[in-house]
Amino acid sequence: MHKLTDPTSQTLFENCVADVNIPVGEVFTSPVLDGTNGVLHVEDIYLGDLRFYNLKISFKDGWVDSYSCTNFEDMDEGKKYIHENLLLPHKSLPLGEFAIGTNTTAYQIARKYDIMSLLPILIIEKMGPHFAIGDTCFSHEEDAPHPSFLNGKEMIAVDNEKSATRTTDPMNAYTQKHMDITLPYEMLESITAVSHDGTKTDIIRDGRFVVPGTDELNIPLMQMEQLI
Repeated sequence: MHKLTDPTSQTLFENCVADVNIPVGEVFTSPVLDGTNGVLHVEDIYLGDLRFYNLKISFKDGWVDSYSCTNFEDMDEGKKYIHENLLLPHKSLPLGEFAIGTNTTAYQIARKYDIMSLLPILIIEKMGPHFAIGDTCFSHEEDAPHPSFLNGKEMIAVDNEKSATRTTDPMNAYTQKHMDITLPYEMLESITAVSHDGTKTDIIRDGRFVVPGTDELNIPLMQMEQLI
């Protein structure tokens, strides 16, 4: 995460409203690349018109380090499938975004009518936590002011080490790609925020929002269980 120099006037997360991002329901940030390591695993997901089974992407210092899927018996064919459809013309991509989609009503409808594969990415990304590989959400607009519509705080997590080179190497500062990879709520054991003092605060636990005041977001998810 970026570091706040003045928490009273700065924020690390953008809570999108319907001025430029429709439908609503997303809280997002641009992660720092250095030190961002881990594995992103999604059991079943549509990215564009293509379906991926057991998509796994490993990140090292915020860059795609290795990847696999089980679309083919031959694992090399799976790697080729990912490289050709997610990475090209690049060998690797940076982690451009981490977000939590909060539009649980859209998710309920998509599951109820089995239309997940038909929906555009602007809806899919609102239907669960997601990571994006490629450029940040603020690509080419990092130096403009980004005040929060909710509290007036300035959003400072607008770039990363890749896009920060726009002042010295503008031709190579951007990847011209941004692919959102969304995790369904029911796949999540937890999303937990860790404060500087080590205090841990759950945001999602066992596929449900647990932050005080977010109970209403769980209603469509509970209704889904009742319909099954």
